[in-house]
Amino acid sequence: MDSSLERNKQSGQLRRIQACLQELLNDRLAGILLCGSAVLGGLRPDSDLDILVLIRGELQPEPRRTLTRRLLYLSAPPGHRNARPLEVTVINLNDLAPWRFPPKCEYQYGEWLRGELESGGLPQPYFRADTALLLWQARMHSRILSGKPAAELIPSIPFTEIRRAISRARPELLAWLSGDERNVLLTLARMWYTLETRDICTKDAAAQWAASRVPPELVPLIRMAGEAYLGRSPDHWDDLPAETHRLAEIMESRLAELLETPAPHLQAPEPPS
Repeated sequence: MDSSLERNKQSGQLRRIQACLQELLNDRLAGILLCGSAVLGGLRPDSDLDILVLIRGELQPEPRRTLTRRLLYLSAPPGHRNARPLEVTVINLNDLAPWRFPPKCEYQYGEWLRGELESGGLPQPYFRADTALLLWQARMHSRILSGKPAAELIPSIPFTEIRRAISRARPELLAWLSGDERNVLLTLARMWYTLETRDICTKDAAAQWAASRVPPELVPLIRMAGEAYLGRSPDHWDDLPAETHRLAEIMESRLAELLETPAPHLQAPEPPS
């Protein structure tokens, strides 16, 4: 798709989402932030639009139902011609002070939930480690759609909490390797990058970074994952189970080493002014 057409599609979708949130949440809305690939280096063919919504107070049942119904309309499955998939996360700022781990997510919409939501389900609050990663990332890399900058709304999160979040996420992630090879390998690479650099990057950038750090015979696999993520070439994993598991084990071993190394109790890097 022509880049100008893609930008127009994206900006129109974001305007509609912003108007929806402002109408539903009114004076409880503290901020709307665009996160993820859209601000880290460009959207990929199947990338979600990642939107973090910061509110004051709980999301009541009726707004929760209405928001879900409207997001089902505004979002689209990957590959749709006229709209991108949405991942909308709602955080109650009252739950962030004092800080508790894992943090509470008030609401999350994603296309992987579409079948359940179309059958009448509603996203409910939950506590999960990866919410800490999302908040930490938003403080450093996000674009304001409405309200104040992330750093003025989200408290500073010590990097020790990011290490805890990555440690918690590892077992569940590895369980999905067979059948979701590309995503798992790229996520492991990005976790590795974060633990080494105390920063975040796109999955394809993490693949490039990891390619210089894995055994030479496994470089083609991590590069294949990165190229497929960019939509440049297909990936095939059925005939590479041993190599895929070895690559995952090597990256997992590196994560374990980094997590076992004592880290100074330092705050995560502050976002650029």
